Amino acid sequence: MRARTGTFLNIDWITVFLYLILVMIGWLSIYSAIYDEAHRNIIDLSQRYGKQLLWIAAALIIAFAILLIDAKLFSAFSYLLYVIGIIFLLAVLVIGTKISGSRSWFQIGGFALQPSEFAKFTCALVLAKFLSGQNVNLRRFNSIFKAGLIISIPVILILLQPETGSALVFSSLIIVLYREGLSSKFLIFGVMAVVLFIITLLLNTYVVIALLSGILILFYLRIRKSKKSILAVLLILLVGSTYILSVDYAFDNILEPHQKKRINVLIGKESDPKGAGYNVNQSKIAIGSGGLFGKGFLKGTQTKFNFVPEQSTDFIFCTVGEEWGLFGSTVVVSLFIWLIIRLIILAERQRSAFSRIYGYGVASILFFHFVVNIGMTIGLAPIIGIPLPFLSYGGSSLWAFTILLFIFIRQDASRLENL
Repeated sequence: MRARTGTFLNIDWITVFLYLILVMIGWLSIYSAIYDEAHRNIIDLSQRYGKQLLWIAAALIIAFAILLIDAKLFSAFSYLLYVIGIIFLLAVLVIGTKISGSRSWFQIGGFALQPSEFAKFTCALVLAKFLSGQNVNLRRFNSIFKAGLIISIPVILILLQPETGSALVFSSLIIVLYREGLSSKFLIFGVMAVVLFIITLLLNTYVVIALLSGILILFYLRIRKSKKSILAVLLILLVGSTYILSVDYAFDNILEPHQKKRINVLIGKESDPKGAGYNVNQSKIAIGSGGLFGKGFLKGTQTKFNFVPEQSTDFIFCTVGEEWGLFGSTVVVSLFIWLIIRLIILAERQRSAFSRIYGYGVASILFFHFVVNIGMTIGLAPIIGIPLPFLSYGGSSLWAFTILLFIFIRQDASRLENL
């Protein structure tokens, strides 16, 4: 009993407070997003806001249960949890329910469970377990390969559903690898790959290869000429050209038609205000119409007349922007930034490598969701269908984010238990 009491005394209540306030803002925003005069009761279980209250209650029970578990068990059972997560990802491909074109849900009565959401925390746990091993060195290919494999397995299975947005979230874990010693060259190559991808979509493939060749020739002329430098330039040109040629293939054969449409609209190759660009246009109108202090709770006209599709899920931030304006939007953004910075501070003070690495995994995943989701609503990122943590409607995402966060809160609390 004394150990459990000590755990609760050692909990970082600032992080818990940020979690609770974001969950409460989310619940009120969901209520406002789908408010109906015929269903005014905020705990009406026939409506999404009533169901969300049930998910919140269950999430709080899950959080409390996690805080009662011995922190060492998460490290001990990390590989088992990862394997269970992979089994569920395989199972959903066979017996899952197809929703919005993706076979990524288990339908259990009136509740749909999305295993890809839970795979994020199991992957973060195993990555932390692996990287905290004594013989791991991210300057060696063997360690990089194994870490990449841990991340790639769930990504491949999620892409098969296909659920591109959820799969992309795992790319955020490169931040964890970088913190643990991965060379900055990988980050540079990653940024270059994204830039080349966008340029290739905007220009003719062979024009891009010609530009790359010109840049490499100029680079070669500025450095000392040697056989090694010639070989390096030729290798970069070969790899770069292969990548550029593969972009068109990937874009045409891997992405879904609606995903290609959204990317083309985002980069300005197409204009489709009533089709692929409709969500973003209506979202920007809703947020912009909020002005400085917003129209007030339950008074958003864009919200009331359902101009923004999926407003209680992927586009929940529109409700905040319209009803609470720039001030309310800034508050929500600030809360997320505060939470992420707080997680990094807590991660850096950990005594065990496992806890530190897992803390960075939590911060990275939340950061990706936060930046991309809000970027979607204001037209700075393609619509890839990922929720805003703790705010968007849905039991799977809320429970998964709660587990993700509170495992780390439990790890942090255990830091002082044996002092």
